Amino acid sequence: MSDLAVQYPETEDDVARLIASAHADGSPVEILGGGTKSALGKPLQAASALSVAKLTGITNYDPSELVMAARAGTPLAEIEAALAANNQMLTFEPMDYRPLLAAEGEPTIGGVFAGNISGPRRISAGAARDNLLGVRLVNGSGEIVKSGGRVMKNVTGLDLVKLMAGSWGTLGVLCEVIFKVLPRPETEATIVVSGLNDAEAAEAMAAALAMSVEVSGAAHLPESVIHTVADGEIKGGSATVLRLEGLAPSVEVRTGKLEAEMGRRGTVTVLDAQTSNGLWRDIRDVKPFADGGSRPVWRVSVAPSAGHQLVAALRLKTGVDAFYDWQGGLVWLRMEADPDAALVRQYIKALGGGHATLVRADAATRAATDVFEPQPPVLAALSRRIKQQFDPGGVLNPGRVWAGI
Repeated sequence: MSDLAVQYPETEDDVARLIASAHADGSPVEILGGGTKSALGKPLQAASALSVAKLTGITNYDPSELVMAARAGTPLAEIEAALAANNQMLTFEPMDYRPLLAAEGEPTIGGVFAGNISGPRRISAGAARDNLLGVRLVNGSGEIVKSGGRVMKNVTGLDLVKLMAGSWGTLGVLCEVIFKVLPRPETEATIVVSGLNDAEAAEAMAAALAMSVEVSGAAHLPESVIHTVADGEIKGGSATVLRLEGLAPSVEVRTGKLEAEMGRRGTVTVLDAQTSNGLWRDIRDVKPFADGGSRPVWRVSVAPSAGHQLVAALRLKTGVDAFYDWQGGLVWLRMEADPDAALVRQYIKALGGGHATLVRADAATRAATDVFEPQPPVLAALSRRIKQQFDPGGVLNPGRVWAGI
């Protein structure tokens, strides 16, 4: 949580009034939800902080329509409890950053969408932004803007809903979000293939995703991290894990098919629903690296076939531990010492491209490092123009993502 004095507006109009005042004074404001991800991004030089933590409550939810609307400060736990009571869920499985960042506070639904926070099910359900239907926000001039969902005022020429997802509070203060939900699967199971190296695991995950068994999670946990997940239920060597979800008879049939195919590649075991659920929660929340320390942790997105190549190349130059999600396309890296940003991004580029975000590091390191992937000049110019349109005074989380944004 911010060390600044924090203002807690209780209504959308209060937010608009406070941001309008900051705009008039040219006074930068740190925008907060529950404060659980404050240590992600560049350190801010703000004069004050504003939290939407008191803008709470589910404003519209008809389970039959599979759509929910909620104020941005509503705790994620409240959202998930309301959905669970109706046997529904957020399909994109948002990560809880608190264990990794040793943070306190409560994750909020606005913070989930502001950071485009997506978990293991992204490979089948899409990212958070793909499930966001509408927003109400206050821009950097203190104006209330509405787009998508139950529309009263649209912003012409821009997909504002998609822009806000992943903008980290630099374009506007989210006050309400409208999003899709889906039925919760009746059950789940996870196939564990033991003993594969990183390259073999990448091939196995690709083969599993190519089958008609509807894999909803595909990850690889090398031997160095396997002991940290699922309360030690998985033992011995590496583990390539593949999740299946749905109606119980369907899961049973699909498990049999996947088990037979993966049995040709290594020793196979099947985790029951409870153990499977705990395992994927640990993968989602990066439990292997939630060690209470400050060693730099990167979140790297590359082509699924390139993830293990990136790790192999880095290990020739520096100390690094890693595990893989999203069929190998999401690589979590923990560096032994310095973040080695130039080296990480050099190898990503050499392997065909991608992006890297420095998720965990101390404030001095974050201040001296490009935390988010630097943008090409043309895209950077576009981002500056969008920032100018939404926040002409540059008062909303200035510089958290990129300089001048």
